[in-house]
Amino acid sequence: MKKTLMVAALTGVFATAAHAQSSVTLYGLIDAGITYTNNQHGHSNWQETSGSVNGSRWGLRGSEDLGGGLKAIFTLENGFGINNGTLKQGGREFGRQAFVGLSSDQFGAVTLGRQYDSMVDYVGPLSLTGTQYGGTQFAHPFDNDNLNNSFRVNNSVKYTSVNYGGFKGGAMYGFSNQAGGFANNRAYSVGGTYNWGGLNVAAAFMQLNGSGTANTGGAVSDDFTFGAKRQQTWGAGANYTFGPATAGLLYTQTNLTGLTSISSAAGGTSAAVSLPSNSAHFQNFEVNGRYALTPAVSVAGSYTYTRASLNGVRPNYNQFNLQTDYALSKRTDVYLQGEYQRVNEGSGLVANINGLGAASSTNSQVAVTAGLRHRF
Repeated sequence: MKKTLMVAALTGVFATAAHAQSSVTLYGLIDAGITYTNNQHGHSNWQETSGSVNGSRWGLRGSEDLGGGLKAIFTLENGFGINNGTLKQGGREFGRQAFVGLSSDQFGAVTLGRQYDSMVDYVGPLSLTGTQYGGTQFAHPFDNDNLNNSFRVNNSVKYTSVNYGGFKGGAMYGFSNQAGGFANNRAYSVGGTYNWGGLNVAAAFMQLNGSGTANTGGAVSDDFTFGAKRQQTWGAGANYTFGPATAGLLYTQTNLTGLTSISSAAGGTSAAVSLPSNSAHFQNFEVNGRYALTPAVSVAGSYTYTRASLNGVRPNYNQFNLQTDYALSKRTDVYLQGEYQRVNEGSGLVANINGLGAASSTNSQVAVTAGLRHRF
C-alpha cells in the first residue's frame, strides 16, 4: 500500500513538472548560404554567409496562466553566426530579445527588457527586409530606418494592445539609466497597424537621443547604426493581399542631427563624407510584391529608391531585389536571391548592400546568394 501511494505521489509530481514545462517553448531558425559579390573593395568575392535573409537564432518563450485572463510571459532570444558559431549583437547571450512581463486578454501586454522598437513591430512587416521574403540584404541603405533590426532598445518598457476590431497599437520607452543624464541615450517609439480583409496598413515613429555616446549603459549601446545627438525616424505603408499575391508600398524617413558616426555594423560609409557635428537625412520609397506560384514555391521582389543628404552630399540610391524560395517541408526551405544597388555617380559615394560586410569600390554592387533555412 505504501509503495502504491509513493508511486502515485511521484507520478503526480512528474505530471505537474511536465505540465509546467509545456508552457516553455524552445524555438529557432538557422539561415546559411553561399554569396557571390561582384565587387568588395575592388575584388569579387565568394563567401559563406549567415543570416542573408533572417538572422540565425534560438530562443525560449514561455507563459504562466495566472487566472482571470492574466499571464506572466517571457522571451529570451540569442543570435549567432552559423558559419563560425560566434555570438551576434555585440557578443550578448540574448542579444536579439530578452524581456519579461504580464499579458492580459482584455488590456494587452506590458513587458520590460531588451526589445524591438515600434518601427520594427509595425512598419517592418510591410517591407520585404522585415520578412522572410528578403530580409537582411534587402534593407534600405545603412538600414537607416532600422526595419531590419540593426539595433534593439535596452532598459525598455513596452505596451502592446490587444486586437480592437483589426487595430493593434503599442508604445515603448527605453531609459538612459544614467544619474543626472535622463535624456542621454534614451529612446521612445509609438506605432499601430490595422487589418481589414486583405488590407494591412501601419505607421510608426521612433526617436533616439544620444545614441553612440559615452553612456554605454543606455537605451542603444554598441549595436547603434548612427552615432548622433538625435535621430527621428517615422514611416507608413500598406499591403494588400489578393489570392496568392501580395503587393505593398512603403515610405520611411530618418532625420539626424549632431551626426558623428555611421557604425560599421550598418555597412560602413565612404571617406568622401565628412561626418562630425553634421546632420543627415534619408527618405526611402519602396514598392514590393510576392506571389505563391504553388504552396511550396514563391517569388518576391522589391525596388527601393533612397534620397539622402549627408553633410551637403546628396546621394540617390537605387536597389533592385529578387528572391525565389522552395519549401522542402514546413520547416525547411531553400532560396536563391539577388540584389543590385547603384548610387548616382555625382555623389562620390560607393555602393554598399546591407549585410555583405564590405562596400564596393565603385558606385554599383551586385550580390547573389543561394541559401538554406531550417526552423525548429
